[in-house]
Amino acid sequence: MYDFKLKVEGMHCGMCEAHVNDAVRKAAPDAKKVTSSAAKGETTFSAEEDCLEAVRAAIEEMGYHVLTAETLPHEKKGFFARLFKK
Repeated sequence: MYDFKLKVEGMHCGMCEAHVNDAVRKAAPDAKKVTSSAAKGETTFSAEEDCLEAVRAAIEEMGYHVLTAETLPHEKKGFFARLFKK
């Protein structure tokens, strides 16, 4: 599993966030935990496959600009993840 974090320029409101989230879900059908923040100018999601280029193209096609994109190591979060942390 991969975690992705993209800096997206052009989001100004909640509807922009929803459009970017929809673009991510269409480009990466297995995407989980898709969130966007217009205030921070970023989108984050998790996916089983490395689909960064497809997602970047889908967001650019919607009229937003992806400034940076990075792949992060996946970290389980939550109560039980803290208990079993190595």
